[in-house]
Amino acid sequence: MDSIEIMDWKLSENSEANKTRSSGHVAPACALISTVSYGFRPVCSHDDSRNSKLVVRDQILRQRPTDRNLRFMASPRVCVLRAPGTNCDHETAHAFELAGGVAERVHLFRVLENPDVLKQFQILCIPGGFSYGDDVGAGVVFGTQLKTRLADTIQEFLQADTLTLGICNGFQVLMKSGILPGGAGEQSSESSSDPEATLTWNESGRYTDLWVNLKSCSDRNVFLKGIEQLESPIAHAEGRLRVSDESVLKAWEENGQVALRYTTCSEADASESDENTVLPYPENPNGSFSNIAGLGDPSGRVLGLMPHPERFLFATQHPQWTRKNLRGDGAGLQIFRNAVDYF
Repeated sequence: MDSIEIMDWKLSENSEANKTRSSGHVAPACALISTVSYGFRPVCSHDDSRNSKLVVRDQILRQRPTDRNLRFMASPRVCVLRAPGTNCDHETAHAFELAGGVAERVHLFRVLENPDVLKQFQILCIPGGFSYGDDVGAGVVFGTQLKTRLADTIQEFLQADTLTLGICNGFQVLMKSGILPGGAGEQSSESSSDPEATLTWNESGRYTDLWVNLKSCSDRNVFLKGIEQLESPIAHAEGRLRVSDESVLKAWEENGQVALRYTTCSEADASESDENTVLPYPENPNGSFSNIAGLGDPSGRVLGLMPHPERFLFATQHPQWTRKNLRGDGAGLQIFRNAVDYF
């Protein structure tokens, strides 16, 4: 039962008790008990009408938690995995809740203490922020924890029919841990000294915060179902994708792993442009290789992206929502809906 509903009922019960006191009668013990303990069946017979009301409420209170549990069982559970320095976990959890999921913010230390915690969830999301202060590189410490102390747990999770999302710092964590680009089965085999791709400093050498245009490049990725183009804000200093050998791009494209690319605001220009020609700033805000803004795994069940879809859940969050006459949901919400609808 929702806390607001419980409070309303408490106030109602207190009101009834106060009326009894003001009339010169002593309130039945059951009426006083019911103001603090719901789910108890009244045992006195001082007022039959009063007792009947409490019996009905007692029955409802016993049934409502069951109904709520059924709703939770029908919705996928989302683990929003945070670490020291994570600062986008609240809005990311809210995005999954709006999409119909049951989100829980879980600290990394809790999973380190009990790795089986992850078995309770169907979706894993690593949100944005500055985990561990980005002291030795964005996502490095967080990613190392996943790659070493939680390697078996993460592999088991990835190999099941689950989804994994990394946003901004979360994308960096997925890359540094080896979860991307290979996905399940590749995390342990990826050499940390010579990865095929990484995320590094923006070409400008500075933190960049602006809105960008994106186009979906994969029909395989679960998170991008039905999405062709969208706008989204970015906010990072280390978002430029670099590769050890440009030949990896062909394999990524064949596997449908190139998920999102930065593009121009004009659809006509976007369709005519060479995807491999790096767009200038601000269209490509960090100089990322092949304008890649998001990367997936071969299964299509893992997605990492530098933009922040959780910051565009409502049309009014767009900086030009009045000029463009935007209403309703923001374009970013669809990514979270796709994840929830997968189950």
